[in-house]
Amino acid sequence: MWYYSNMKVITDGKKINEVLTRGVEEIIVRKDLEEKLKSGKVLRIKLGIDPTSPDIHIGRAIPLLKLRDFQELGHKVVFIVGDFTGVIGDTSDKDSERPMLSDEVIKKNMKDYVKQAGKIIDLSKCEIFYNSKWLGKLTYGEIGVQADCFSLSDFSSRENIKRRLDAGTRVSLREVLYPLMQGYDSVAVKADVEIGGTDQRFNLLAGRKLQEKYGQASQNIIMNPLLLGIDGRKMSSSWGNTINLKAEPNNMYGKVMSLGDNLIVQYFELTTRVPMPEIEKMKEMKPRDTKMRLAFEIVKIYHGEKKAEEAEKNFVNTFQKKEIPETMEEVRGEKDGLLSEVLVKNKILSSKGEWRRLVLEKAIHDLLKNKNITDTNLKVSENLTLKIGKKRFVKILIK
Repeated sequence: MWYYSNMKVITDGKKINEVLTRGVEEIIVRKDLEEKLKSGKVLRIKLGIDPTSPDIHIGRAIPLLKLRDFQELGHKVVFIVGDFTGVIGDTSDKDSERPMLSDEVIKKNMKDYVKQAGKIIDLSKCEIFYNSKWLGKLTYGEIGVQADCFSLSDFSSRENIKRRLDAGTRVSLREVLYPLMQGYDSVAVKADVEIGGTDQRFNLLAGRKLQEKYGQASQNIIMNPLLLGIDGRKMSSSWGNTINLKAEPNNMYGKVMSLGDNLIVQYFELTTRVPMPEIEKMKEMKPRDTKMRLAFEIVKIYHGEKKAEEAEKNFVNTFQKKEIPETMEEVRGEKDGLLSEVLVKNKILSSKGEWRRLVLEKAIHDLLKNKNITDTNLKVSENLTLKIGKKRFVKILIK
């Protein structure tokens, strides 16, 4: 848990500039927001997350850490769990239609979402809402009023939507409604500032337009860059390339250590609060040492310093002392496909018979979880780093 000494609003220009700079890609409208922050008024800072997966991953830590930054300045944080918008599905970052999820799946996914967010923000000084509270009550007439604020071309001109339309790919009317719902969230909670990723730009701007329609002052917007996953692609639960906030210390540490060296500085800046001058000095260090510091800092945030020390010791004993190579074979597999089929198809193993024999002999080791694989019918739900036998190492990357 993070410690907050008080909730007095801090108006120091240097501190405000740090909050508006670190992990920030774009601000709408920066000058206006700076003036509000320096005024001493307590602002309402909004962030919403849809529970489309049971786990909040570290890419979401970027806006959550920004919420924490604003808490430390003395402002009111408003955290929204999108139990209604999660059913509808946002396609802001998708090149295909996101399927609707059932209420049952959403309820299961969001079971401990607030608890996960509480690993970063102080929940005792936070307003928490579920957006079904207001979105589930809207009538066709009210939705019609909101929809009248936008044109079809506003939506279809978005890069990913335009690409799909040009390719003749289906775009459902349901997708058109999502920005209205996220925008209305801002009306419902009277947000002064909304935080979101750069892929959310249209939805964030929809909040400004709807607030104006309902007679509220338009919210300022802070957009953060998107974090790349452990395979170098955008971090996404559907690709299995995430580092989850609930991951066990050893697993979390190992996944950080599997990052490409080119991602170290970005991760330090976006997912930790190690001072920036200190991060600059790390650029002169060996990537291996810097990455170990990064892994330690990330595990410490979510599990505490003692667990971070234990994870580091485990990594050294498992990897460094046993001379595990930094580079190894990489193959790709379908999510939820059988691991045995992935290994045989990519000629890592000769047959399923060899797979069964190695599993029974406890000769296939999951290095990130530091345990032997014992299930011959194991499916690939996330990226894996395996040791097969005594000398062969392979990474399985989810497509």
